[in-house]
Amino acid sequence: MKALVKTARGPGNLEIREVPEPACGDRGVKIEIEACGICGTDIHVMKDEFPTRPPVIIGHEFCGTVVETGGGVTRFKAGDRVTAENVCVHCDRCYMCTTGHYAICVNRGAQGLDLDGAFTKYIVCDEGNVYRIPDAISFEEGALSEPMVCAVHAVVDQTKVGAGDVVLVSGPGAMGLIAAQAVIAEGGRVILTGTTADSARFGVARGLGIHTCVDVLQEDAAAFVAQASDGEGADVFIECSGAAAAVDTGLKLIKKRGRYTQLGLFGKKVPVDLDALVVKEIAMTGSMSHTRNAWKRGLALVGEGKIRLAPLVTSVYALADWEKGFRDFEERRGIKTLIRP
Repeated sequence: MKALVKTARGPGNLEIREVPEPACGDRGVKIEIEACGICGTDIHVMKDEFPTRPPVIIGHEFCGTVVETGGGVTRFKAGDRVTAENVCVHCDRCYMCTTGHYAICVNRGAQGLDLDGAFTKYIVCDEGNVYRIPDAISFEEGALSEPMVCAVHAVVDQTKVGAGDVVLVSGPGAMGLIAAQAVIAEGGRVILTGTTADSARFGVARGLGIHTCVDVLQEDAAAFVAQASDGEGADVFIECSGAAAAVDTGLKLIKKRGRYTQLGLFGKKVPVDLDALVVKEIAMTGSMSHTRNAWKRGLALVGEGKIRLAPLVTSVYALADWEKGFRDFEERRGIKTLIRP
C-alpha cells in the first residue's frame, strides 16, 4: 500500500512510499482509512519542528471502517465506522498514567509521530483506543474527532469553562472553531478573534452560532471584552492560533485571576510578558492532547449536534496530492483540509 512517510529527521524528507500492510494482532482493530486530516503538527513535522522517529507514516486525525479484528477483540466487528486515539503507547505505571493523563506519559508513543500513522490505506489500533463515530456524521466529519477531542480537553478538562464565563478564543481555524463551540456547549459566552485574512472563517463561525467575531486589525477587541464582562475582563483566554501577538492580546484582556489555556503550537520560542501572570495572578496552563473523559464527552457533543464539524471541512485531496493539501494549510486556504487515501 502507498503511504506518506517521514523518511528522516530534518526539514522536508516527506515522500510517498510503498509499504507493507500492517498485521492485525490479538487485540488489534484493522481500519481502512476513509479520511485523514492535515494538522498543524504535520506541518511542524514537515519542517522538523516536532520530534518524530523516522521512517514513519505520518497523519493522526483519521476515521474509517473496520475490516478485520484480532481474536481477542470483542467490542468491534468488520463494517463498524470508527476513529481512534493516536496516543497508543503509554506505560500505565507512571504518575501521569495512574492519574488519567496517559496521553502525556513520559514514555508515550503516538501514531503519526513515533509509530505508523494514517496517511495510508490501513492502520491497526488497539481495541482500547478505538471509538465508534456517531451514526449521523460522515467519514469526513469523523476524521476531525481527534482535534475535536483535543479542543474539548482544553475547554472542559484543563480550563473548566462554566456557565456565564466570558471566554476569549484567539484563532478561527479548526481548533478555535471547535473550542468555541465547546465553550458554548458548556454555557460560556465566546468572543472569537482573528485578523482581516480570517473574514471567510468568521462567516463560518457565525453559521456555527459564534456571533461575536473580532478582526483585531480593524476593531478594538478590548471594547468587545469590556462590554461582555461589565468592564472586568475575560474570565478565560484560550489561545488557538499559535501567534505570539495573540498571546499579548490575551494577557491584556483577561481579568485578574483569570484562566489562560494555550492550545495552539508556535513551533518556536516566543516572547511572553510573564509579569502579567504575576501582577494579575493569572492561572496559565497548557493543553496537549486528550483524556478518556474528553473522548466520551466530545463524541457525545458531536452526536447531539452541539459541536458541528461538517462546515469546517473545506477541501479533500487524494494521497498523491498531499503537497497541495499541505500548501492549503500553510497558506490558510479554507479551514480543514483532508486526505482521502
